[in-house]
Amino acid sequence: MARITLDHIRHAYGIRPSAPKDYALREVHHEWEDGGAYALLGPSGCGKTTLLNIISGLVTPSEGRILFDGRDVTRASTEARNIAQVFQFPVVYDTMTVYDNLAFPLRNRGVGEAEVKRRVEAILEMTGLADRAHRKAQGLTADQKQKISLGRGLVRPDVSAILFDEPLTVIDPHMKWQLRSQLKRLHRQFGYTMVYVTHDQTEALTFAHKVVVMYDGEIVQIGTPAELFEKPKHTFVGYFIGSPGMNVLPMRLEGSEAVIGEGAAIRLEGIDAQRAGKAGKLEFGIRPEFVRIGREGYPLQVTKVEDLGRQKIVRGAFAGQPITAIVAEDGEVPADARLTFDPAGINIYADSWLIEQQA
Repeated sequence: MARITLDHIRHAYGIRPSAPKDYALREVHHEWEDGGAYALLGPSGCGKTTLLNIISGLVTPSEGRILFDGRDVTRASTEARNIAQVFQFPVVYDTMTVYDNLAFPLRNRGVGEAEVKRRVEAILEMTGLADRAHRKAQGLTADQKQKISLGRGLVRPDVSAILFDEPLTVIDPHMKWQLRSQLKRLHRQFGYTMVYVTHDQTEALTFAHKVVVMYDGEIVQIGTPAELFEKPKHTFVGYFIGSPGMNVLPMRLEGSEAVIGEGAAIRLEGIDAQRAGKAGKLEFGIRPEFVRIGREGYPLQVTKVEDLGRQKIVRGAFAGQPITAIVAEDGEVPADARLTFDPAGINIYADSWLIEQQA
Protein backbone atom coordinates (compact mmCIF):
# COMPACT_ATOMS: atom_id res chain seq x y z
CA MET A 1 0.00 0.00 0.00
CA ALA A 2 1.10 3.62 -0.41
CA ARG A 3 0.97 7.02 1.24
CA ILE A 4 -0.19 9.38 -1.52
CA THR A 5 1.09 12.97 -1.54
CA LEU A 6 -0.52 15.50 -3.88
CA ASP A 7 2.08 18.27 -4.01
CA HIS A 8 0.50 21.50 -5.37
CA ILE A 9 -1.25 19.65 -8.19
CA ARG A 10 -3.11 21.65 -10.88
CA HIS A 11 -4.39 20.54 -14.26
CA ALA A 12 -5.79 22.21 -17.36
CA TYR A 13 -6.87 20.41 -20.52
CA GLY A 14 -6.36 23.51 -22.65
CA ILE A 15 -3.03 25.10 -23.57
CA ARG A 16 -1.54 28.11 -21.76
CA PRO A 17 -3.97 28.36 -18.83
CA SER A 18 -3.82 31.82 -17.26
CA ALA A 19 -6.84 32.14 -14.95
CA PRO A 20 -8.40 29.85 -12.31
CA LYS A 21 -11.36 29.15 -14.61
CA ASP A 22 -8.96 27.62 -17.16
CA TYR A 23 -8.13 24.76 -14.77
CA ALA A 24 -10.28 21.61 -14.54
CA LEU A 25 -8.43 20.91 -11.29
CA ARG A 26 -7.34 23.88 -9.19
CA GLU A 27 -4.50 23.60 -6.72
CA VAL A 28 -4.68 20.46 -4.58
CA HIS A 29 -2.14 20.00 -1.80
CA HIS A 30 -2.88 17.10 0.53
CA GLU A 31 -1.37 13.90 1.88
CA TRP A 32 -3.47 10.74 2.13
CA GLU A 33 -2.45 8.10 4.63
CA ASP A 34 -1.10 4.69 3.75
CA GLY A 35 -3.99 2.23 4.04
CA GLY A 36 -6.69 4.92 4.17
CA ALA A 37 -10.14 4.56 2.59
CA TYR A 38 -11.07 7.81 0.85
CA ALA A 39 -14.06 8.87 -1.21
CA LEU A 40 -13.90 11.71 -3.74
CA LEU A 41 -17.40 13.17 -3.61
CA GLY A 42 -18.89 15.91 -5.75
CA PRO A 43 -21.13 16.73 -8.71
CA SER A 44 -20.30 16.00 -12.34
CA GLY A 45 -17.53 18.24 -13.67
CA CYS A 46 -16.03 19.11 -10.27
CA GLY A 47 -12.64 17.50 -11.07
CA LYS A 48 -12.84 14.26 -9.11
CA THR A 49 -12.21 11.91 -12.08
CA THR A 50 -9.37 14.15 -13.29
CA LEU A 51 -7.76 13.87 -9.85
CA LEU A 52 -8.26 10.09 -9.82
CA ASN A 53 -6.65 9.77 -13.26
CA ILE A 54 -3.68 11.87 -12.12
CA ILE A 55 -3.20 9.49 -9.18
CA SER A 56 -3.38 6.47 -11.49
CA GLY A 57 -1.06 7.90 -14.14
CA LEU A 58 -3.62 8.13 -16.95
CA VAL A 59 -3.25 11.93 -16.81
CA THR A 60 -0.04 13.90 -16.17
CA PRO A 61 -0.76 17.09 -14.18
CA SER A 62 -0.03 20.46 -15.74
CA GLU A 63 1.65 21.55 -12.51
CA GLY A 64 2.85 19.95 -9.29
CA ARG A 65 3.99 16.47 -8.30
CA ILE A 66 2.47 13.23 -7.05
CA LEU A 67 4.44 11.03 -4.68
CA PHE A 68 3.92 7.46 -3.46
CA ASP A 69 5.66 6.92 -0.12
CA GLY A 70 7.85 9.92 -0.89
CA ARG A 71 8.83 8.67 -4.37
CA ASP A 72 8.04 11.04 -7.24
CA VAL A 73 5.80 9.16 -9.71
CA THR A 74 4.45 12.21 -11.58
CA ARG A 75 5.59 10.90 -14.95
CA ALA A 76 5.56 7.19 -14.14
CA SER A 77 3.14 4.87 -15.94
CA THR A 78 0.18 3.20 -14.24
CA GLU A 79 2.08 -0.10 -14.37
CA ALA A 80 5.12 1.45 -12.70
CA ARG A 81 2.88 2.83 -9.94
CA ASN A 82 1.38 -0.64 -9.36
CA ILE A 83 -2.18 0.70 -9.42
CA ALA A 84 -5.44 -1.20 -9.83
CA GLN A 85 -8.28 0.87 -11.30
CA VAL A 86 -11.96 0.00 -11.69
CA PHE A 87 -13.91 2.17 -14.13
CA GLN A 88 -17.53 3.31 -14.24
CA PHE A 89 -18.45 0.81 -16.95
CA PRO A 90 -17.19 -2.78 -16.96
CA VAL A 91 -13.95 -3.60 -18.75
CA VAL A 92 -13.71 -7.39 -19.20
CA TYR A 93 -12.35 -9.94 -21.65
CA ASP A 94 -15.54 -11.36 -23.19
CA THR A 95 -13.86 -14.44 -24.65
CA MET A 96 -12.42 -15.49 -21.28
CA THR A 97 -14.28 -17.24 -18.50
CA VAL A 98 -15.09 -15.36 -15.32
CA TYR A 99 -12.36 -17.33 -13.53
CA ASP A 100 -9.74 -16.48 -16.16
CA ASN A 101 -10.70 -12.80 -16.14
CA LEU A 102 -10.02 -12.69 -12.43
CA ALA A 103 -6.86 -14.77 -12.72
CA PHE A 104 -5.39 -12.70 -15.56
CA PRO A 105 -3.65 -9.93 -13.51
CA LEU A 106 -2.11 -12.57 -11.21
CA ARG A 107 -0.90 -14.84 -14.01
CA ASN A 108 0.47 -11.79 -15.82
CA ARG A 109 2.72 -11.20 -12.81
CA GLY A 110 3.87 -14.81 -12.57
CA VAL A 111 1.88 -15.80 -9.50
CA GLY A 112 1.75 -19.58 -8.94
CA GLU A 113 -1.46 -21.41 -9.84
CA ALA A 114 -2.14 -22.54 -6.27
CA GLU A 115 -2.13 -18.92 -5.07
CA VAL A 116 -4.14 -17.85 -8.14
CA LYS A 117 -6.78 -20.46 -7.31
CA ARG A 118 -6.96 -19.39 -3.65
CA ARG A 119 -7.35 -15.71 -4.38
CA VAL A 120 -9.71 -16.07 -7.36
CA GLU A 121 -12.03 -18.40 -5.45
CA ALA A 122 -12.18 -15.90 -2.58
CA ILE A 123 -13.16 -13.12 -4.98
CA LEU A 124 -15.72 -15.34 -6.74
CA GLU A 125 -17.36 -16.00 -3.38
CA MET A 126 -17.27 -12.33 -2.38
CA THR A 127 -18.90 -11.12 -5.61
CA GLY A 128 -21.46 -13.93 -5.84
CA LEU A 129 -20.03 -15.20 -9.13
CA ALA A 130 -18.90 -18.67 -7.97
CA ASP A 131 -21.66 -20.44 -9.91
CA ARG A 132 -20.58 -18.64 -13.10
CA ALA A 133 -16.83 -19.16 -12.69
CA HIS A 134 -16.44 -21.25 -15.84
CA ARG A 135 -18.85 -19.33 -18.06
CA LYS A 136 -17.54 -16.87 -20.63
CA ALA A 137 -18.03 -13.24 -19.65
CA GLN A 138 -19.69 -12.45 -22.98
CA GLY A 139 -23.08 -13.74 -21.89
CA LEU A 140 -23.23 -11.97 -18.52
CA THR A 141 -25.32 -8.94 -17.59
CA ALA A 142 -23.73 -5.48 -17.18
CA ASP A 143 -23.79 -5.66 -13.38
CA GLN A 144 -22.22 -9.15 -13.41
CA LYS A 145 -19.46 -7.86 -15.69
CA GLN A 146 -18.84 -4.97 -13.33
CA LYS A 147 -18.44 -7.45 -10.49
CA ILE A 148 -15.64 -9.02 -12.54
CA SER A 149 -13.99 -5.60 -12.91
CA LEU A 150 -14.29 -5.00 -9.17
CA GLY A 151 -12.89 -8.46 -8.45
CA ARG A 152 -9.94 -7.95 -10.79
CA GLY A 153 -9.03 -4.80 -8.88
CA LEU A 154 -9.23 -6.63 -5.55
CA VAL A 155 -7.54 -9.91 -6.49
CA ARG A 156 -3.97 -8.54 -6.39
CA PRO A 157 -2.42 -8.47 -2.91
CA ASP A 158 0.50 -6.17 -3.76
CA VAL A 159 -1.08 -3.02 -5.23
CA SER A 160 -0.05 0.46 -4.08
CA ALA A 161 -3.67 1.62 -4.25
CA ILE A 162 -7.03 0.57 -5.65
CA LEU A 163 -8.93 3.33 -7.45
CA PHE A 164 -12.68 3.14 -8.11
CA ASP A 165 -14.32 5.52 -10.61
CA GLU A 166 -18.07 5.35 -9.82
CA PRO A 167 -17.88 1.53 -9.98
CA LEU A 168 -21.44 0.78 -8.84
CA THR A 169 -23.31 2.75 -11.52
CA VAL A 170 -24.59 -0.41 -13.24
CA ILE A 171 -25.08 -2.44 -10.03
CA ASP A 172 -28.60 -2.97 -8.69
CA PRO A 173 -29.36 -1.17 -5.36
CA HIS A 174 -29.30 -4.28 -3.15
CA MET A 175 -25.97 -5.44 -4.56
CA LYS A 176 -24.55 -1.90 -4.15
CA TRP A 177 -25.05 -2.12 -0.40
CA GLN A 178 -23.60 -5.64 -0.31
CA LEU A 179 -20.50 -4.78 -2.34
CA ARG A 180 -19.84 -1.62 -0.33
CA SER A 181 -19.96 -3.70 2.84
CA GLN A 182 -17.58 -6.24 1.34
CA LEU A 183 -15.17 -3.51 0.22
CA LYS A 184 -15.11 -2.13 3.76
CA ARG A 185 -14.47 -5.62 5.15
CA LEU A 186 -11.59 -6.16 2.72
CA HIS A 187 -10.14 -2.80 3.65
CA ARG A 188 -10.21 -3.68 7.34
CA GLN A 189 -8.71 -7.10 6.64
CA PHE A 190 -5.92 -6.16 4.20
CA GLY A 191 -5.41 -2.41 4.68
CA TYR A 192 -5.60 -1.47 1.01
CA THR A 193 -5.23 2.23 0.18
CA MET A 194 -8.56 2.86 -1.55
CA VAL A 195 -9.82 5.94 -3.40
CA TYR A 196 -13.46 5.83 -4.46
CA VAL A 197 -15.00 8.43 -6.81
CA THR A 198 -18.75 8.99 -6.59
CA HIS A 199 -21.43 11.69 -6.80
CA ASP A 200 -23.63 9.65 -4.42
CA GLN A 201 -23.28 10.83 -0.81
CA THR A 202 -24.65 7.54 0.56
CA GLU A 203 -21.91 5.59 -1.21
CA ALA A 204 -19.24 8.00 0.00
CA LEU A 205 -20.37 8.23 3.61
CA THR A 206 -20.88 4.49 4.06
CA PHE A 207 -17.62 3.46 2.35
CA ALA A 208 -14.93 5.92 3.41
CA HIS A 209 -13.08 6.76 6.60
CA LYS A 210 -12.44 10.21 5.13
CA VAL A 211 -14.58 11.90 2.49
CA VAL A 212 -12.94 14.41 0.13
CA VAL A 213 -15.62 16.85 -1.03
CA MET A 214 -14.83 18.59 -4.33
CA TYR A 215 -16.50 21.60 -5.89
CA ASP A 216 -15.59 23.65 -8.94
CA GLY A 217 -12.19 22.01 -9.41
CA GLU A 218 -10.97 22.18 -5.81
CA ILE A 219 -11.17 20.30 -2.54
CA VAL A 220 -13.41 22.23 -0.13
CA GLN A 221 -13.26 19.81 2.82
CA ILE A 222 -11.76 16.50 3.90
CA GLY A 223 -13.36 14.91 6.91
CA THR A 224 -15.19 12.05 8.52
CA PRO A 225 -18.92 11.73 7.79
CA ALA A 226 -19.63 13.23 11.24
CA GLU A 227 -17.34 16.23 10.60
CA LEU A 228 -18.95 16.94 7.23
CA PHE A 229 -22.40 16.82 8.78
CA GLU A 230 -21.75 18.77 11.97
CA LYS A 231 -19.29 21.42 10.74
CA PRO A 232 -19.38 21.92 6.96
CA LYS A 233 -16.42 24.17 6.14
CA HIS A 234 -18.05 25.45 2.95
CA THR A 235 -21.69 26.15 2.14
CA PHE A 236 -21.49 23.65 -0.73
CA VAL A 237 -20.64 20.87 1.73
CA GLY A 238 -23.66 21.80 3.84
CA TYR A 239 -25.89 21.82 0.77
CA PHE A 240 -24.50 18.62 -0.79
CA ILE A 241 -24.25 16.46 2.35
CA GLY A 242 -27.51 15.55 4.05
CA SER A 243 -31.05 15.04 2.84
CA PRO A 244 -32.45 17.62 2.95
CA GLY A 245 -29.32 19.75 2.90
CA MET A 246 -28.35 22.59 5.21
CA ASN A 247 -30.40 25.79 5.31
CA VAL A 248 -28.21 28.67 4.11
CA LEU A 249 -29.77 32.09 4.72
CA PRO A 250 -28.34 35.52 3.80
CA MET A 251 -27.63 37.61 6.90
CA ARG A 252 -25.93 40.70 8.23
CA LEU A 253 -24.04 41.07 11.48
CA GLU A 254 -25.11 43.66 14.02
CA GLY A 255 -22.91 43.45 17.09
CA SER A 256 -23.21 39.86 18.34
CA GLU A 257 -26.44 39.14 16.47
CA ALA A 258 -27.16 37.63 13.07
CA VAL A 259 -30.00 39.55 11.42
CA ILE A 260 -31.90 37.56 8.80
CA GLY A 261 -34.35 38.75 6.21
CA GLU A 262 -37.03 41.01 7.59
CA GLY A 263 -35.31 41.75 10.88
CA ALA A 264 -35.12 38.42 12.78
CA ALA A 265 -32.14 38.74 15.17
CA ILE A 266 -30.36 35.64 16.47
CA ARG A 267 -27.72 35.92 19.18
CA LEU A 268 -24.34 34.39 18.27
CA GLU A 269 -21.56 33.11 20.48
CA GLY A 270 -17.82 33.18 19.69
CA ILE A 271 -17.96 34.62 16.16
CA ASP A 272 -14.88 36.40 14.79
CA ALA A 273 -16.52 39.79 14.18
CA GLN A 274 -13.36 41.18 12.54
CA ARG A 275 -13.32 38.49 9.84
CA ALA A 276 -17.08 38.67 9.40
CA GLY A 277 -16.84 42.43 8.90
CA LYS A 278 -14.43 41.97 5.97
CA ALA A 279 -16.65 39.50 4.12
CA GLY A 280 -18.49 40.46 0.98
CA LYS A 281 -21.25 37.96 1.78
CA LEU A 282 -22.36 36.58 5.14
CA GLU A 283 -24.63 33.52 5.49
CA PHE A 284 -26.33 31.77 8.38
CA GLY A 285 -26.17 27.97 8.08
CA ILE A 286 -28.17 25.45 10.08
CA ARG A 287 -29.17 21.91 9.27
CA PRO A 288 -32.89 21.01 9.37
CA GLU A 289 -32.12 18.63 12.26
CA PHE A 290 -31.21 21.64 14.46
CA VAL A 291 -34.34 23.70 13.68
CA ARG A 292 -36.92 23.23 16.47
CA ILE A 293 -40.62 23.74 15.78
CA GLY A 294 -43.07 24.47 18.58
CA ARG A 295 -45.17 27.23 20.05
CA GLU A 296 -42.35 29.57 21.07
CA GLY A 297 -39.70 31.47 19.15
CA TYR A 298 -39.70 33.15 15.75
CA PRO A 299 -42.84 33.09 13.56
CA LEU A 300 -42.82 30.37 10.87
CA GLN A 301 -45.16 30.28 7.89
CA VAL A 302 -45.54 26.56 7.08
CA THR A 303 -46.04 25.88 3.37
CA LYS A 304 -45.66 22.08 3.22
CA VAL A 305 -45.31 19.05 5.49
CA GLU A 306 -43.89 15.84 4.02
CA ASP A 307 -44.66 12.82 6.20
CA LEU A 308 -41.97 10.19 5.61
CA GLY A 309 -43.16 7.81 8.32
CA ARG A 310 -40.17 7.97 10.66
CA GLN A 311 -40.01 11.77 10.45
CA LYS A 312 -41.68 14.82 8.95
CA ILE A 313 -39.96 17.36 6.72
CA VAL A 314 -41.47 20.79 7.31
CA ARG A 315 -40.92 23.49 4.69
CA GLY A 316 -41.82 27.10 5.24
CA ALA A 317 -40.78 30.74 5.35
CA PHE A 318 -38.86 32.42 8.16
CA ALA A 319 -38.22 36.19 8.07
CA GLY A 320 -39.05 36.10 4.37
CA GLN A 321 -36.52 33.31 3.65
CA PRO A 322 -37.25 29.65 2.78
CA ILE A 323 -36.35 27.21 5.55
CA THR A 324 -36.62 23.46 6.18
CA ALA A 325 -36.95 21.63 9.50
CA ILE A 326 -37.10 17.97 10.50
CA VAL A 327 -39.66 16.89 13.09
CA ALA A 328 -39.83 13.49 14.79
CA GLU A 329 -42.50 11.01 13.71
CA ASP A 330 -44.72 11.86 16.68
CA GLY A 331 -43.76 15.55 16.73
CA GLU A 332 -46.38 18.28 16.50
CA VAL A 333 -46.52 21.00 13.86
CA PRO A 334 -48.83 23.62 15.40
CA ALA A 335 -51.16 25.68 13.23
CA ASP A 336 -49.45 28.82 14.60
CA ALA A 337 -45.96 27.33 14.33
CA ARG A 338 -42.85 29.04 15.64
CA LEU A 339 -39.21 28.03 15.53
CA THR A 340 -35.97 28.19 17.50
CA PHE A 341 -32.42 27.13 16.67
CA ASP A 342 -30.16 24.77 18.59
CA PRO A 343 -27.03 26.92 19.14
CA ALA A 344 -24.81 23.84 18.62
CA GLY A 345 -26.02 23.63 15.02
CA ILE A 346 -25.42 27.25 13.99
CA ASN A 347 -22.64 27.94 11.45
CA ILE A 348 -21.71 31.36 10.07
CA TYR A 349 -20.09 31.64 6.61
CA ALA A 350 -18.04 34.49 5.16
CA ASP A 351 -17.90 34.36 1.37
CA SER A 352 -19.05 30.70 1.53
CA TRP A 353 -16.32 29.60 4.02
CA LEU A 354 -16.99 28.72 7.66
CA ILE A 355 -15.97 31.20 10.33
CA GLU A 356 -14.57 29.01 13.09
CA GLN A 357 -16.05 29.80 16.50
CA GLN A 358 -13.67 31.30 19.05
CA ALA A 359 -13.24 29.64 22.42
